[in-house]
Amino acid sequence: MIELMTKIRRGINALLSTIAAIILITMSVLVIYQVFTRYVLNNPADFTEEIIRYLLIWICFIGAAYAFNSRQHMALLFVQAKMKPAARRALVIFSDVLVLLFAIFVMVMGGINLAVSARQEFSSLLGIPRSLVYAMAPIAGVFTIVAQIINLVEDFTGIEIK
Repeated sequence: MIELMTKIRRGINALLSTIAAIILITMSVLVIYQVFTRYVLNNPADFTEEIIRYLLIWICFIGAAYAFNSRQHMALLFVQAKMKPAARRALVIFSDVLVLLFAIFVMVMGGINLAVSARQEFSSLLGIPRSLVYAMAPIAGVFTIVAQIINLVEDFTGIEIK
């Protein structure tokens, strides 16, 4: 069971980091193109701004899912360091459960509702459905749910799953 969770965690980390790298490279190329067309050609490419904005939203969700999966999210460690081991463990379990519930109800369920409600709305410049942009929330939510289940197994068993 632990071996399977290790493979899942590594696979998710590889997938999310690859997606984030591709998005970051694409954003960089588009920003360079936008600057070139604006200042060298004096004819700015308007479509790049909208694509970059959407990619920024996507990379934020992907980055959050990656952070929870690799346990590199922000934490107030100085509070945990002052606690006794039992209280520290209870706090970590509590925070992992809260993140799991947030991922289920806000990211996945709320994200699906938002994406479905926006399917008739289209972006002003590109004409793509806004639901395409909002779909990243439930996708990242599913990755976060899997990560938090693995994190909770770690919390309860004390076995570190890398």
